[in-house]
Amino acid sequence: MKIGKKMEKSINSQIHAEFDSSYLYLSMAAWFEDADLPGCAHWMEKQAVEEWEHGMKFYKYLVSRGGRVVLEAIPVPQKEWKDATEVFEEVLAHEEKVTSLINSMAELAEKEKDYATRSMLNWFIDEQVEEEEHATEIYTKFKNSGGSPMACYMIDRELGSR
Repeated sequence: MKIGKKMEKSINSQIHAEFDSSYLYLSMAAWFEDADLPGCAHWMEKQAVEEWEHGMKFYKYLVSRGGRVVLEAIPVPQKEWKDATEVFEEVLAHEEKVTSLINSMAELAEKEKDYATRSMLNWFIDEQVEEEEHATEIYTKFKNSGGSPMACYMIDRELGSR
């Protein structure tokens, strides 16, 4: 059965959100490179790739259900932050926003009785729990470090091992 128009539109919006996330995280990686925090840059590069893969999962799912993928322009991402704490505070807020978008899609799938899409979204719902957990953990480490250069170095080194 072909996917409904409302769900198709919602998935297209989510594809855009995932690619936008990828672009934002790549911008954050570039900022970390410039700030001489290569471990954080590495972590963000991995995150950017993961978000791109999420967008492609939605893309392929929509195609498999007979829907039409419609790509829209991705806005220029932010490129400056005060410090690593501010970057990860934004990462956490961004992941919470993505969680909200996915939860709204799940609600729509239930309303539309689109059980296949609702089932597919379970993976993303679980993934968002993990994304928020990691973002919270890193943000808290930076926040609690009080800007200590040694603590920042240690966190950077840890994130480089991802």
